[in-house]
Amino acid sequence: MKASISKSEIKGKVTAPPSKSYTLRGVICAALAKGESEIINPLGSDDTEAALDVLGKVGIKVTEGKDAWRVSGGNFRKPTEDLFCNESAVTLRFMTAISAILPGQCRLTSAPQLARRPIEPLIQAMKQLGIDCHQEEDKSIIVKGGKLGGGVTELPGNISSQFVSALLLIAPFAEEGMTIRLTTSLESQPYVLMTIECLEKFGIKVEAAADFREFKTVKQSYQPAKYRVEGDWSSASYLLAAGALAGEIEVSNLNPASLQGDKAISDYLRAMGAAIRVKKDSITVKKSRLKALKADLTDCTDLLPTVAILAAAAEGTSELTGIERARLKESDRPSALAEGLTKMGIEIVEEKNRLFITGSLAKGAVIDSKGDHRIAMAFSLLGTLAGGTVIQGAECVSKTYPEYWETLKNIGGKVKLDGK
Repeated sequence: MKASISKSEIKGKVTAPPSKSYTLRGVICAALAKGESEIINPLGSDDTEAALDVLGKVGIKVTEGKDAWRVSGGNFRKPTEDLFCNESAVTLRFMTAISAILPGQCRLTSAPQLARRPIEPLIQAMKQLGIDCHQEEDKSIIVKGGKLGGGVTELPGNISSQFVSALLLIAPFAEEGMTIRLTTSLESQPYVLMTIECLEKFGIKVEAAADFREFKTVKQSYQPAKYRVEGDWSSASYLLAAGALAGEIEVSNLNPASLQGDKAISDYLRAMGAAIRVKKDSITVKKSRLKALKADLTDCTDLLPTVAILAAAAEGTSELTGIERARLKESDRPSALAEGLTKMGIEIVEEKNRLFITGSLAKGAVIDSKGDHRIAMAFSLLGTLAGGTVIQGAECVSKTYPEYWETLKNIGGKVKLDGK
């Protein structure tokens, strides 16, 4: 599908969609708790549907209502077919670890785009715990489940925080308790804190070292819970940026005290000179004269596309660091940004862990989204300024924000969808 975007004036109010990260954590914790839990205000998207499909194949019943999901957890069964995780990295990585406590053998598969992303550090960490698991040549993952002994395991903290979260999810089942030690500093720390917060809602306690290089748990049981999903700062970042670039927008359903690392978008907008007003649960941003920014995105790499687009419209040269792990996402995001911004006439210098972006007047261009939802949404923002912009592979937004194009239209975005 192609999205053709003309110059637009953004104006309106919109509710931020529910958090994908919290929805996935909530439904998986509910699956691990024996009894019935309720996930209130969950996100429906390709990624969350992938998780529900996999959980259903291992015996977990999820009843989807309009505003809540009811999860009957704790009664796992041996799967009779492959656990296809589609393009959801969280589902693949979390379920790889959870397969260790399921009956029988699990074979986890994924779409080609996800299969290229790393998982070996998690497999090696699981092997240190005595778990029988490996990755096949076709990138499928085989895990033989059973009783989890526990003990000590080590892994790097600078490849994916999801590896740490995956181990934390199964740690309460370890007979001897579990200690997770990191051989490097933990990057994307907020996501691990979000996992620990979610675990606490379901009765699980985790002891974390002050430097987040070690995590300890004892054997304990998940308890059913009513779990409310807060708004998604990652998805909201595009809406807020649209206001700063092309009009005025008020985004509600945002928790200013959230643990989500991507709430840093409000700080970045303010630092760039955007007119921003924060209320109890909403943020209003008006079109502003933006200035260049120097930012380390180590703990919020998903904001890279949004901030890069803001930098493209700002006065001066912005320097964005801490971006290397963004090369391991749905696309090599720094390279995808460099390619697209160059097409739109923006000067950009790409280094391994850094981008220099010099803001100027963008021109319309045809942008390859690389099948990456964040690249598609980010370049749509610059399209509202430049006009004449076409986003190829526009349907990829359904991974995390299925209503994105409709939302953009509703706030004044001139968008035409072809090939839907």
